[in-house]
Amino acid sequence: MALEFKTLQPSEYYKKYFEQKIRPDGRGLWDVRPTAINIGTLHNADSSALVRLGNTTVVCGIKLEMAAPKSDEPKKGYLVSNIELSPLCAPHFRPGPPSEQAQVSSQLLYRIMQNSKCIDLNDLCIQDGKLVWVIYCDILCLNYDGTVIDPSLIAITAALKNLMLPEVTLDMETNTPKVNFNKKKALRILTNPVATTYAIFEENIILADPTYEEECLSSGVVTVVTLENGKLCGTYKPGGAGINDVHLQECIEQAHKRESSVRELVTKAIATNLTK
Repeated sequence: MALEFKTLQPSEYYKKYFEQKIRPDGRGLWDVRPTAINIGTLHNADSSALVRLGNTTVVCGIKLEMAAPKSDEPKKGYLVSNIELSPLCAPHFRPGPPSEQAQVSSQLLYRIMQNSKCIDLNDLCIQDGKLVWVIYCDILCLNYDGTVIDPSLIAITAALKNLMLPEVTLDMETNTPKVNFNKKKALRILTNPVATTYAIFEENIILADPTYEEECLSSGVVTVVTLENGKLCGTYKPGGAGINDVHLQECIEQAHKRESSVRELVTKAIATNLTK
């Protein structure tokens, strides 16, 4: 009977749980699914990280390239991020060009990395006005069950923390770079942004870290990005129903509580990778 009720009237099915401050998977309304991080999973990448948030799984692979800087920003390198949502991670994604959700998610991730000032692009300068590093951060969703931005941001920051830049010298006569892979330095990380996404259900119920089913039934979502020391990086809302100031403030407070635990998970994952 419960399965039939859920199939025929999914909104009412979930609402009966929400009225008791619980969700069908046993979580409270503000509870986030268990998070697991594994560093260095892709051996052909310059750095990588795999993150599981409940059943949602993403992997970030980083590749380094060299390029000429922009003429108006001669010391700045490039950070390029992309999220791929293929039919392999969920049947509702179709083959072909990137879906609207994939494009919106990629743009949001890029904005978060910019606004958080996670890295200083000037640190990617090899030779002023001539050569800089380009960091390509490609995120592939392996299994989609809602909330793709949160694990993607964890994966990209963890992979960046594990990234080592080889020493490069530029031959002034031939204008060709020489790479010394035996001498590397870690990329300087300035901030550690953490994203927490909330679904809005019938305007007065807020769900942290929604599953795919909860996303489909919600009237909108909002993502809160926090930094260390209680700082707020920003709130991002891609359309849908609005959220009042009281609920938004509660979302921000809950996001701050989660931020330190995520940073600890990343630190432990990197330490574990170093002992391998």
